[in-house]
Amino acid sequence: MKITAENFLQHELIGLRAEVEESSNRDLRGLRGAVVDETRNMLVLEDEREKKVAKAGNVVSGDLLVSRPEDRIKRRG
Repeated sequence: MKITAENFLQHELIGLRAEVEESSNRDLRGLRGAVVDETRNMLVLEDEREKKVAKAGNVVSGDLLVSRPEDRIKRRG
């Protein structure tokens, strides 16, 4: 199944490329990398090094992503 804006919450995020477009932490803005790990509240992005990014408070709909990956995949939209 192709990942789209409508169904990405039901997919695994590990392995996808991501960029922090806006964040309350200025140091994280523009950070890019592959998602190498995911917890209930954090994404770990890796480019040259690993950087932890909180799901809440960032442009990615953090409130929708805040859950354990296995629980989020079970939810519908």
